[in-house]
Amino acid sequence: MATSKSFFKIILGSSSLARRKILTEMGYEFTVMTADIDEKAIRKEIPEELVMALAEAKADAIISKLQTTDSLKDAHSTLLITADTVVVYQGIIREKPSSKEEARQFIKGYSGGHAQVVGSVLVTNLETGIRIAGWDKAEVYFHDIPEEAIDSLFSAQIDEGIVFNVAGGLMLEHPLTLPFVDTVVGTIDSVMGLSKPLTEKLIQGAL
Repeated sequence: MATSKSFFKIILGSSSLARRKILTEMGYEFTVMTADIDEKAIRKEIPEELVMALAEAKADAIISKLQTTDSLKDAHSTLLITADTVVVYQGIIREKPSSKEEARQFIKGYSGGHAQVVGSVLVTNLETGIRIAGWDKAEVYFHDIPEEAIDSLFSAQIDEGIVFNVAGGLMLEHPLTLPFVDTVVGTIDSVMGLSKPLTEKLIQGAL
């Protein structure tokens, strides 16, 4: 576990509030940059390959930004962390929903079912060029979700600006979602978008 006096710097290449929270819980201080890539332009049929490709594309985009501002000259002992998450439901990859209709359909589909969350983490050492990555999985099983609860979940996550920013269209840790979660096989931080054990292992491996 890190302390605020770590001998290296970290850039988190993600706008995800959940990933920021997890990395903070791990004891790290960091700055945030976003890749601003077109994620839909990168297509892979296998979930693990897709999340790895997206994490790599995010890292490449951020490194390109740093190069244009000459920031890499000051990248001594700096690690860049990028990540991506998708949900697999009935064998179909679900990313961030593209419409309200799709988001509601996603949420309704989870009722009484289960989904797999697949997430990647990529750590790039900006000084040495070392790049190390891995992926993690978790299974989420849901209770039946009544129609009125689906409406409440959907409305709340729309109002809070959540639904279009999370893979699968549903924030598991949301207080309206939790009562309908039966079992999580895996770690909750993996579901939230950044596996703590995997991230720590990759950080140490990239140093």
